[in-house]
Amino acid sequence: MAKLTDGLRSVVGDKAAKRLAALGQDGLHTIGDLLTYYPRRYETRGDLTDIASLCEGEYVTVQARIESVGNRPMRNRQGSIFEAVVTDGRGRLTLTFFGRGRQDWRQRALAPGRTGLFSGQVSSFRGKRQLSHPEFEMLEGDDSTEARAEQFASEIIPIYSASKDIFSWQIAESVKLALNAADLDADPLPASIRARYQLYDYSRALHAIHCPATDADWRRAADRLKWDEAFMLQVVLAQRRRVSTEFIAQPRPPVAGGLLDEFDQRLPFDLTAGQQVAGQVIAADLAGGHPMHRLLQGEVGSGKTVVALRAMLQVIDAAGQAALLAPTEVLAQQHYRSISQMLGPFAMAGQLGGADQATTLTLLTGSQGAAARRKALLEAASGAAGIVVGTHALLEENVQFADLGLVVIDEQHRFGVEQREALRAKSVSGRPHVLVMTATPIPRTVAITVFGDLEVTELTELPAGRSPIATHVVPVEEKPHYLARTWERVREEVAAGRQVYIVCPRIGLDSEGEPGTSGRGAGPSREEAGPSRDELADDGGFDFADLDGVDQPERRPALAVLDVAADLSAGALAGLRLAVLHGRLPAEEKDKIMLAFADGQLDVLVTTTVVEVGVDVPNATAMVIMDADRFGVSQLHQLRGRVGRGGHQGLCLLVTAAPAGPSRDRLDAVASTTDGFELSELDLEQRREGDVLGAAQAGRRSSLKLLRLTKKADKEIIGLARQEAIDLVGADPALAGQPALAAAIAAQLDAERTEYLQKA
Repeated sequence: MAKLTDGLRSVVGDKAAKRLAALGQDGLHTIGDLLTYYPRRYETRGDLTDIASLCEGEYVTVQARIESVGNRPMRNRQGSIFEAVVTDGRGRLTLTFFGRGRQDWRQRALAPGRTGLFSGQVSSFRGKRQLSHPEFEMLEGDDSTEARAEQFASEIIPIYSASKDIFSWQIAESVKLALNAADLDADPLPASIRARYQLYDYSRALHAIHCPATDADWRRAADRLKWDEAFMLQVVLAQRRRVSTEFIAQPRPPVAGGLLDEFDQRLPFDLTAGQQVAGQVIAADLAGGHPMHRLLQGEVGSGKTVVALRAMLQVIDAAGQAALLAPTEVLAQQHYRSISQMLGPFAMAGQLGGADQATTLTLLTGSQGAAARRKALLEAASGAAGIVVGTHALLEENVQFADLGLVVIDEQHRFGVEQREALRAKSVSGRPHVLVMTATPIPRTVAITVFGDLEVTELTELPAGRSPIATHVVPVEEKPHYLARTWERVREEVAAGRQVYIVCPRIGLDSEGEPGTSGRGAGPSREEAGPSRDELADDGGFDFADLDGVDQPERRPALAVLDVAADLSAGALAGLRLAVLHGRLPAEEKDKIMLAFADGQLDVLVTTTVVEVGVDVPNATAMVIMDADRFGVSQLHQLRGRVGRGGHQGLCLLVTAAPAGPSRDRLDAVASTTDGFELSELDLEQRREGDVLGAAQAGRRSSLKLLRLTKKADKEIIGLARQEAIDLVGADPALAGQPALAAAIAAQLDAERTEYLQKA
């Protein structure tokens, strides 16, 4: 018997193996790859249907008698078109077959007067209904016709995501060969769990998912295989959690009367209840002898930075240092400025006006001049800097710390595993504590799946003084005059002494040859782009054959910063102080523009999503998001959080030319609530789990093929699998008593993914 890790060529042949290798995200190369390439849906051949009642687009099976046949040459190329007209006595249907020769064999098989079953998708040509290249089976013998027809019509057909080189039925044939050849006796799911939840064994599940006898059969198979996905992932995460408890970290307990206490006494506002609880939990983690691994997630503007800063001060009181890693220079600069403002004299050690208990705050970025860089490196290495804020520049080999006790990572999904590990490795006294922050609320089920090795703390309250944000959809196709009113509102805000963001999906300069593009046309870097059509597609893929014969409207390019800024400067917003900001500007210029906006020297900032996270300008009260339908739900919520940060009410206008449909529904949902956790659930429903989980899967798409984190039943499976995994790993950390499970996990994790899991 063949192993699941064996190549496909020995089972399906060279030709089919080559075609299968082009399917899926990484291609199908092994028997295991093919057997876990599950059908995207199922079709039954359909109940026998009256021909007169057929509707275009339906997948049907009809029992009919062949009335006439004909064979004619094609007009513009070699070959022939064979047509058979069938009838059920009430209506007529044309069966159309295209072939290279005369197709005499079809003429013999489909002789007038014979009865058969014909299965396919109904289409029309020149006003006549037809089935193109239908499957068919001729029925012989009056005694067996009715029974055979019923059996044929009720057969379940698996439909696979196919390509132009290999069709669904060819994939199905290859799967059958693999099922017959593979050794499926070793079951990765422990027998006790299968018995407890009444699950199919592994072999039966794979046979039933690909060749089900009934709908109930493939549904039970899917439930079992979902357990495999959830359980194996949770076992790996449980092992990671167990390993992390074996590392040693330098305890950093609170120090009475230290810098943290002084800072708390001078805070100009009261911490929210959530901030206080989070602070207590993190303080206890830092005081422990094992490294903290905690995810701090919360609403836009919920005060995560204050919580993180208080943790940093606790570490400084305990003679350690803290590093804050930000994904962009704009965000690093913003963190540096905001922390400087919050600390005030406590960040001025050795300076005139500095507090008695003070530390040094240092910024390290790639764009710094040589002198500033040398100073920052010296302050970090000597221990003079209690807090070092930086970008990827912090990860370079020549950056050293005297005693790195805490690593704070902002927007973890922007960093690769190797990058995070490079910073963590700079600690000289055991492993540092790690606090991960995200301003994109994550549904609980995703959090325990993606960040299963992290303890999760949520901030759901907004600090006192944060003004509400009113959000409205501006449908410019239906009501063009609304756009003019939008620019009037911008002028009104500016006239009142306030400032406005205008966000666009693209940078501009026209697609071809714009630096940093992928060659597919203009547009921002991936981190600045809105969601692609693929990101909103069904996880099973999109069958482009469905578009045959369908006119697809051509979508205009997304609006660009440079184009919109030029138009507004010369038109609707002429006379206002307007500037542009995007990711391809030199770092110094970006910082200069952002500082000018923060200081009130600019009225309007036309920008890409570089302002999505961390930018804090209390006087900015309005945001206009152009082509808002091009962005995801969470991204819109993040952007919206940049306004209303002062004493005035915020306004967000979502400008769209999208017609009524799913895109407009997303915008209406964003406009209807400011609850980020509620929106995160909606975002999950509309995005593939692969995109949501990609950061946890070594930069790849998710290994989850059947689990849907939006489904209640699947959430229950994840919760049950998590507890089962914790119990199993607690009793058998190395899986010595579960060789099949250990082998399945090892096969699933290649060298890259294994390295990822060891580091993460």
